[in-house]
Amino acid sequence: MNPRPTPSAAGLLLATIGAIAFSGKAIIVKLAYRHGVDAVTLIMLRMLFALPFFLLLAWWAGRERGGVRPAALTRRDWLGVLGLGFTGYYLSSFLDFAGLAYISASLERLILYLNPTLVLLLGWLIYRRMVLRGQLVGMAISYGGVVLVFGRELHGAGGAAVWGAALVFASALSYAVYLLYSGQLVRRLGSLRLVGLASTVACLCCLLQFALLRPLDSVLAVAPAVLWLSLLNATACTVVPVLLVMMAVERIGPALTAQSGMIGPVSTILLGVLLLDEPFTAWLAAGTVLVIAGILVFTRAKA
Repeated sequence: MNPRPTPSAAGLLLATIGAIAFSGKAIIVKLAYRHGVDAVTLIMLRMLFALPFFLLLAWWAGRERGGVRPAALTRRDWLGVLGLGFTGYYLSSFLDFAGLAYISASLERLILYLNPTLVLLLGWLIYRRMVLRGQLVGMAISYGGVVLVFGRELHGAGGAAVWGAALVFASALSYAVYLLYSGQLVRRLGSLRLVGLASTVACLCCLLQFALLRPLDSVLAVAPAVLWLSLLNATACTVVPVLLVMMAVERIGPALTAQSGMIGPVSTILLGVLLLDEPFTAWLAAGTVLVIAGILVFTRAKA
């Protein structure tokens, strides 16, 4: 009989699978765009299918355990949940979906992978937190890699690449705001409860956006393939990786979980080549190596 995996091995496996599942979102979005659907409709379908899971997660994380009932949410807690749900899950997701209509899945993943650097920059701008020299070096390497890949895509797509990259960068910035301000609420509510509640808010925002901007019966004209892709996106690339990453954090901690996420850009590129026929060039390979190396230097920087 094979020995049972240790907590560390199980945590690394969970983190790796979660990172790969997250990276599949961009591939599914690009596949759905081939059927003529727009970003407003596509993100509504994703969130519609994900909503029951997030409601269940919020209920499960907030239930009574061992005779101890979690703290009731105060008015300030609800305001925090609404704000974080809007910025961290609704706005960042919508901007990401919109940007993917103009740039490759590979470039999108590399831009989003800069998220830790954006959290650092916001912390410096808002709270005047210290920035280490090693972190600056890592940021320079990573941004150099993104510029390298972006330059090649700009050569082929022109202004569309600029607009798409700007939207995805704004998505990363929006999620960085969520990470920066979520710390206190995570300590009070717990990570799973906050994810469930904030994601529920985001789902409702996407449904409201669709109701305001599109005729309700327009969803009936959506190709069946888009519905299936949205269901896959909501489950395998949204709900499942959230749970896997949270379980990984419990076993191996946030730092090692984040490092395991480095496989995300690589898996996105491979899936893009295999499923989207995106070209794999030396420029893309070099840019990816620079981004991953830069983030590694960034995360390991010490005073």
